[in-house]
Amino acid sequence: MLGLRRDRLLTLLLLGALLSADLYFHLWPQVQRQLRSRERPRGCPCARRVSSPAPDPAAAAADLHTAAHNFSRAGRGTERDHSGRGGPGSKLQALFAHPLYNVPEEPPLLGPEDSLLASQEALRYYRRKVARWNRRHKIYKEQLNLTSLDAPLQLQLEASWVQFHLGINRHGLYPRSSPVVNKLLHDMRHFPTISADYSQDEKALLGACDCTQIVKPSGVHLKLVLRFSDFGKAMFKPMRQQRDEETPVDFFYFIDFQRHNAEIAAFHLDRILDFRRVPPTVGRLVNVTKEILEVTKNEILQSVFFVSPASNVCFFAKCPYMCKTEYAVCGNPHLLEGSLSAFLPSLNLAPRLSVPNPWIRSYSLSGKEEWEVNPLYCDTVKQVYPYNSSNRLLNIIDMAVFDFLIGNMDRHHYEMFTKFGDDGFLIHLDNARGFGRHSHDEMSILSPLSQCCRIKKKTLLHLQLLAHADYRLSDMMRESLLEDQLTPILTEPHLLALDRRLQIILRTVEGCIEAHGEQSVVANGPAGQSAPDSGQANWTS
Repeated sequence: MLGLRRDRLLTLLLLGALLSADLYFHLWPQVQRQLRSRERPRGCPCARRVSSPAPDPAAAAADLHTAAHNFSRAGRGTERDHSGRGGPGSKLQALFAHPLYNVPEEPPLLGPEDSLLASQEALRYYRRKVARWNRRHKIYKEQLNLTSLDAPLQLQLEASWVQFHLGINRHGLYPRSSPVVNKLLHDMRHFPTISADYSQDEKALLGACDCTQIVKPSGVHLKLVLRFSDFGKAMFKPMRQQRDEETPVDFFYFIDFQRHNAEIAAFHLDRILDFRRVPPTVGRLVNVTKEILEVTKNEILQSVFFVSPASNVCFFAKCPYMCKTEYAVCGNPHLLEGSLSAFLPSLNLAPRLSVPNPWIRSYSLSGKEEWEVNPLYCDTVKQVYPYNSSNRLLNIIDMAVFDFLIGNMDRHHYEMFTKFGDDGFLIHLDNARGFGRHSHDEMSILSPLSQCCRIKKKTLLHLQLLAHADYRLSDMMRESLLEDQLTPILTEPHLLALDRRLQIILRTVEGCIEAHGEQSVVANGPAGQSAPDSGQANWTS
């Protein structure tokens, strides 16, 4: 009997210990999460490391001046006029006043069929999206037993992101001199965030969605979708590399860092070239605690936040199996520099076609694609639909010119809106691997131009104008980038590299003209028929 009583006592003690452990390690942390108004999964040990309280606004403002290693050395840029095109005496203003930037675009816009979206259909869709977000947000609050005095979101027809979407037409993502773009840049820089989540790429990697034609991210890359108080969305890419750092020479292009300043600079260059194919992009200092962690509902994203030994708040790309803190990005202690690129209209409203680039690279440690070993590769491309019967090939060459200027070797696919057909413009998305090495000019990026020996007259005239001393490309970029809050965006060597690469492009075109004749090389299609010849833009400048 005495032994039996001892066994019962030991069993009771064991059950009590297990109950205590369960209370301490499971139930009590859940109570703490409720008190902190958020929940975190237990699958990642890093989730338990975020124990520091959120900073007060005064402390966050002080961080802006003390976090020198995280921010641009020259501080914030000065505010520009509403047009975003410089003030009196501005070289940039003179450039945009040039006849090349004011000639009517061809073909002329005739009606609703030339606009990407039908306005009434788009507004109905966005109202449904806002209503759905309000319902989900209310359910989320109820599940956490939280009360909120915030009024439900309302779709604002005058919101800059709505007007940006409605303004997309067959000529580009936004009209010339559009005040909407500069308002959109201002709003993305200043509006508070109301939600944060992984992009579709990361969700697909984690098995949370079935996404096709995406590029799977690796652990060293990170991008988030931020939603603002006006219901607009932007892709956030955090700072991973200092301005004066170059990509190591032994890095393959497909493992290079994604640079936030490259996204910002690519948008400004695209606008200066009059392509208007890069979504509006702006720099911003983001408080990762208040503007990401405290507004996200994604438990996996919540779980990858931690406090570093230096007391900085950090997070990383994903945590499905283990935490990889060596790939983290960190605030200082909460503020982090990054780029924000405006979202394009939903695929439900404006379907896009994703097409492999004919000059795609091998994306392997060895081996080459046919275009890298066959100098006559373009002859094959020109016999294949749609490159044999539309402006698609000329648009590919435009994209190659753009990528050569920024040094981007990672253009594996291109996208275009299906509504505009085979002659629609290509969208220059994902430029974060540009501006990696200012000391090297990667000539293989120019292969579409050098092998096909074709270029639009409009593109060539703009390039020749930007080679002129009064409109030097580096000067235009230097002034345009002053508009951004995170200036300097590019170091001086990168700006000077633009001039050097521009001359290489013009010499390549000149060689083609000498070999094949101007009429065969310079395409006088609809995009270039009305482009005026000028003293500043002639064929041999």
